[in-house]
Amino acid sequence: MSGSTSETMSGTMTAAVFRGAHDVSVESRAVPVPGPGEVLLRVSASGICGTDSAEYASGPHLAPREADGTARELVLGHEFVGTVVERGPGVEGFPIGAVAVCGAGISCGRCVMCRAGRTNVCRSYHSLGLQNDGGLAQFVAAPAAILYDASGSGLSADTLALAQPMAVAVHAVRRSALHAGQDAVVIGAGGIGAFLGYVAAATGARVLVLDLDPARLDLAERLGASHTALASGAPLGELLETLGYEPEVFFEVSGSRQGLESIFAAAAPGAVIVPVGIQKGRTELDLARFTLAEFTLVGTVAHVVADDLPEAVRLLGARAEGWNDIAAEVLPLAQLVERGLEPLAAGRSTQIKTLIDPWIDAPRPARHELQEALR
Repeated sequence: MSGSTSETMSGTMTAAVFRGAHDVSVESRAVPVPGPGEVLLRVSASGICGTDSAEYASGPHLAPREADGTARELVLGHEFVGTVVERGPGVEGFPIGAVAVCGAGISCGRCVMCRAGRTNVCRSYHSLGLQNDGGLAQFVAAPAAILYDASGSGLSADTLALAQPMAVAVHAVRRSALHAGQDAVVIGAGGIGAFLGYVAAATGARVLVLDLDPARLDLAERLGASHTALASGAPLGELLETLGYEPEVFFEVSGSRQGLESIFAAAAPGAVIVPVGIQKGRTELDLARFTLAEFTLVGTVAHVVADDLPEAVRLLGARAEGWNDIAAEVLPLAQLVERGLEPLAAGRSTQIKTLIDPWIDAPRPARHELQEALR
């Protein structure tokens, strides 16, 4: 069935509005009206990440600007899940009441990359929560084309709010072509790195994870890493020799120059090197060695909704222990800045992922249990 619903939402909602560096306020906004091809979601849970905290700390970077260079008002949030409460004209599927995970990235569907199925590198790619109003609000209008219907997954909303960062990890691992029987190294076990280690281990590969934080290394082991080590310890080449690793694939997720340079120094001929973390500076590359060693440097960005979100949801449901060690507490919107964005920007966050429930007034424990009917 297509077309809009006979009943429409109206009135106001609470939303987190970005106006520039250190200027995010939680305020009342009009409930958006879904346009053609869009649905209106009642947001159940939303996550924040380093991209959000970077916008808060020193933006706008990705967020749109006015002609004078100042930030344009924007509702943040690109990692969220909600329930369909209204459908715009022309929407196929997503009945009222469906639970939908949002991929956030919007593509044109017409350019060369879109026609090849690589919608994440569309020439006009943009995202909810970064260029268009996003899901750190009680309601959000989202194109149906960037949603995945997770109604039958049996997963809670808090768990499904982790699907977008999990999909980023799924995409990176798929880009690397990592498979069972190989060795892989993951440098950085934070917001994306934790998920990437889990996805890499799920391929059947032997995975070594490095980080500066012992607590993150403990988590990496619980997520399936075969070995872990402090990144401040022995040089990577010596560590690989000691452990008997011969990595075919390296993932640099910390975004540090040192991490990438250590990979180039330690990698054996034929290695695939995937810089997942965004490098903040320039890294010198010995092109002669790169060529003679037949290294493969693989870029990766975001994810492809149709391919990566379903696998992300499947992997979220595959971990019997649940995800309390990733996201144990859910915050109200009113605490987004004080307990969410500011600690994340300062490197003081106590959780790998911070989740927000726009309908609560006080923090609550995260709920990662399977729904009773689908256990």
